Amino acid sequence: MGFEPTTLTLARLCSTPELHPHSIVCDWCYARPTRAYMPKHLPDCNPHFDSCVILVSPCGLKGLSHPGSRAQEGPRTFRFRLAARAFYMSTPIIDLAAAPTNVPSATALIRESSDAAFKADVIDASLKQPVLVDFWAPWCGPCRQLTPALEKVVIEKAGAIKLIKINIDEHPQIAGQLGVQSIPAVFAFAGGRPVDGFMSAMPESEIRRFADRVIAAAPAPTPSQGSIEAQIADAIKAANEALAAGDLGSAAHMFGMVIQNQPENVAALIGLAQIYLTASETEQAQTTLDLVPEAERKAEAYISTANSVRLKLEAANVSDTSALEAALATNPNDHQARFDLALALNADGRRIEAAEALIAIFKRDRSWNDDGARAKLLEFFDAWGLKNPATAKGRRLLSTALFS
Repeated sequence: MGFEPTTLTLARLCSTPELHPHSIVCDWCYARPTRAYMPKHLPDCNPHFDSCVILVSPCGLKGLSHPGSRAQEGPRTFRFRLAARAFYMSTPIIDLAAAPTNVPSATALIRESSDAAFKADVIDASLKQPVLVDFWAPWCGPCRQLTPALEKVVIEKAGAIKLIKINIDEHPQIAGQLGVQSIPAVFAFAGGRPVDGFMSAMPESEIRRFADRVIAAAPAPTPSQGSIEAQIADAIKAANEALAAGDLGSAAHMFGMVIQNQPENVAALIGLAQIYLTASETEQAQTTLDLVPEAERKAEAYISTANSVRLKLEAANVSDTSALEAALATNPNDHQARFDLALALNADGRRIEAAEALIAIFKRDRSWNDDGARAKLLEFFDAWGLKNPATAKGRRLLSTALFS
């Protein structure tokens, strides 16, 4: 009898085996893709959750193989293509079945409002989706032409935008505050503030283009409390805090569960790659980064992590620090040894020492390897990030060297 499904807040990490009697508990699992399988039949797993992963062999460090694992009926590779560890439990963390999938009704998208309800109906509502406000009056002929066209376009957009209608004869306060001097007047709100608008009647095709422009320019919606988006945002925040605190197991568990529900979640993929990088699983970090969509690879977090992975792969080909330090003790002008030492120090997390090694080369011979020491130092800065203390210290050291 499997553990009954519950709707939990994703950020609330629970890996207690007693609460998940049929789970695989892998706080830090070194399973490779070839050893992580999803069986066709899961008699021991929650039937409401189809992503239970059975590890058919012990997976290293703290990983546990399933106590009842046996030859499955045609096991297949885990469907989310994660390059290594699996951190999934047999109880769903997010109840995706509860997510609304129906298109909102016309009454949910179009409604009359008032001065008193304006904040809730327009300002607050526009934090989630754009809102058009139609100021009209019963005696206004052009209003009677414009309003049906507005309603038609809003219904076409299937929930991407709402329409609020305010009769200025009954509710003149907001119209006066917005400076409405003639009607019909339409204001578009997004992110809690007015962003566009037009006066007088407009052809339906122009209204459609106007709505498309407002929708495209609207900021990302603020997740409502308790929604899947809010749970995922909370989980990402908690995972990043765990990563910063050095709790790699909890961070990986939470990032993994986000990816379970959103396989292309950029923040979770980058976070998981950073965990692999910290654990010196550089190839797995690169494979995880490869899952980030191309369009999302210009963000600073992605660039920084990708540069860190590349530098660590480069450092894998150099000698250890003790051998390189011994070579420098014999010949302080062995710039290649000092350059390799900088790579090794950076890979070990000794960033300021790595910067000092490259600056020492720069001071001795600026032209060495086509200014290679300074170029590599700039690569370090890109990988460390602008806000990292080592970047600030390194830039000060480089500036002093340049003007000394």
